Amino acid sequence: MIDLQGKLVQFEELAGECEQIAELATDGEKRELFRRVGGHYRELAADIKTAIMSSSRDRPISLGGKLSS
Repeated sequence: MIDLQGKLVQFEELAGECEQIAELATDGEKRELFRRVGGHYRELAADIKTAIMSSSRDRPISLGGKLSS
């Protein structure tokens, strides 16, 4: 099974790193490149977040124990 939460964290971190590199870049082309790559990682993270929300709606919520009546 794919660890969607782990992938979400990974893509958010990569997006942040690309955005930092873009801010520090002195070359305009490289700055734009890293901004675009960071934007793509943000889009991937958003897609994964949507998938996580969708899959959690499709599954019943586990309470982790027995319910007493």
